[in-house]
Amino acid sequence: MLTLNNIEVVYSDVILVLKGVSLVVEPGTIVTLLGANGAGKTTALKAMSGLLKSELGKVTDGSIEFEGTRIDRKDAEEIVRMGMVQVMEGRPLFEQLTVEENIRVGAYSRNDAAGIRSDMEEIYHYFPILARMRHQVSGYLSGGERQMLVMARGLMARPKLMLLDEPSLGLSPGLVKEIFKIIQRINQERKTSILVVEQNAFIALSISDYAYVMENGRIVLDGPSAKLKENEDIKEFYLGLSQLGKRKSFKEVKHYRRRKRWLS
Repeated sequence: MLTLNNIEVVYSDVILVLKGVSLVVEPGTIVTLLGANGAGKTTALKAMSGLLKSELGKVTDGSIEFEGTRIDRKDAEEIVRMGMVQVMEGRPLFEQLTVEENIRVGAYSRNDAAGIRSDMEEIYHYFPILARMRHQVSGYLSGGERQMLVMARGLMARPKLMLLDEPSLGLSPGLVKEIFKIIQRINQERKTSILVVEQNAFIALSISDYAYVMENGRIVLDGPSAKLKENEDIKEFYLGLSQLGKRKSFKEVKHYRRRKRWLS
């Protein structure tokens, strides 16, 4: 469905951020992209969704294909109409609009009124709390409610592929579990492919089929999620577990050097 072929991304014609990144999202799957802050994960998503131009970024080498069509030179609006939607980190909303008005904004590229009404009801089925709050001004929502709303808004475009950027950021463990259950349901029931960027490796690997690890603008490790979940380096650097199963503090973990085999 989606293929990144050895892409490089440069900002302001000077700053090289992505350095030959390749990855694949197969139809109907959930794929996780792991990495620390500054690894280049969000830049990779913006390269896919066409949002780089707004930040003076561009793909300078390689190519991105969506369902066999090259898209790295297309505008973000074209890419949305093709069926790919990015749900941004930070949960940006039109805060002066109500919950329902925000959801309807997601359907701006559609002109099928009956389909929009049907999709609204389906989305309220996934997010019942939004149904109860549909007439409330969205600027007063909590972090978890905002995350549900931006996902609901993205679904209104009927995406074939949804790009989720840090959906767990700043949420309580209970809300994170709820959000990821909904992500899994959307994938299974709507057959929507999902690429999720996350730092919460445990829960992301628990629901995904395949995973990539990015560091310093490069993919350094990839494989089936179940296999990566048992990888000793993943356990050590992303799950905070030593080989003895003891949880390490971040202070301890951050001073370890990556093993040479990390990049092999």
